[in-house]
Amino acid sequence: MERKAVRRRVLPGIAMITALAAGVTGLAGCTDGSGIGITSDQKGGGSTAAPAQPGKYRSLPQPCKAADVKRLKAMLPASDSLTTQQREQLYAGTAEPSFDGDRHVGCRWNAQAPEGNLLLSVTFERVVSYDRAAASDDDKAHTVFVRRLTDAHLPFPGITGSPSPSTAPGAAATPGNAPGAAATPAQPSGSPSAPPSSASAPSSASPSAPASPTAAPELGSRVLEGLGNEAYLDDKLSAAGASAAQSRTVRIVFRTSNVLVTVEYSVQPSGPAAIPSSAETQDEARQLAEALAERFSE
Repeated sequence: MERKAVRRRVLPGIAMITALAAGVTGLAGCTDGSGIGITSDQKGGGSTAAPAQPGKYRSLPQPCKAADVKRLKAMLPASDSLTTQQREQLYAGTAEPSFDGDRHVGCRWNAQAPEGNLLLSVTFERVVSYDRAAASDDDKAHTVFVRRLTDAHLPFPGITGSPSPSTAPGAAATPGNAPGAAATPAQPSGSPSAPPSSASAPSSASPSAPASPTAAPELGSRVLEGLGNEAYLDDKLSAAGASAAQSRTVRIVFRTSNVLVTVEYSVQPSGPAAIPSSAETQDEARQLAEALAERFSE
C-alpha cells in the first residue's frame, strides 16, 4: 500500500509567534562586529545611580583612653584618702558592655569628692546606612542626630544658636521682648502720673535702686556651633536623693561625619548645698567634647 503524504496545517498565528521567537534567539547570539555580544535583557530607563560612599570612619577609638588624664583629674578630683592604686583605677574608667566595638562603645568614671558625687561618661556610636543607594552613612547619622535633638526639645540646627533673652532662665521680662507689648512704658494700674521730683514717690521705686541678690544666671540647653558638624547641649537640674539637693547633668552630643559622640557630666551634691554652677559644669563638659572632636580630626 502506498502511504499518502500527510500535510500538517500550521495556523498563521502560530507561525508568526514561532518566527518571532527564532528571531529573538538569533539576536541574543549576534555581535556588533567588535566581538562584544549584544543582549536583549537590558532594562530601559538609563543607568542606575551609583551608591553613596561609606562614611569617613570605619572603626571607633577606645573610649576609656580617649580623654586626657589631666583633663579627667580636673573634672573628677580624687579624694585625698585614695591610694595610688585606687586613683589609677578611678582614672582608668570602666568600659561599657558592647556587642560590636566598631559600632558602639563607651566608658564611665565615678569620683567621690567631699562636696559630692561626680559622674562622667563618654560614648561613641558609628552609624551605618544599610541602603546607601537611598542615604549615605553621613545622612543616616544626621537623621539620628536630629531625632535626639527633637527628643531633647531643642530647635533644629540653624534656627537659633542660643536661647532667647525673653525665655532664658532667670531673664527679666521687658516691654520690648513680650509679644504685642506697647511702645510706651506702662504706668502702674490706678496710680496717676507724677513728675520725677514728686516728694510722694517712695525712694525704693527709683530706677537706680540696687537690685536684690539673685542666683547666678542659667545658661540653659541650646544648639552649639563650632563643634563637629552639628552639636547641642542639654542641661538639666533634678533632685538628688532624700536630701532634696539638686544635681546638675550636662549632656553634649555632636556629630562628626558618621560618628555620634556623647559626653555626659553630672554633679551630685552630698547635701543641701548650693546648686552646681551652670557655667562651670557646661564649660568642663564642653572642653572635653572639643578635645574629643580634635582627636577625630587628626
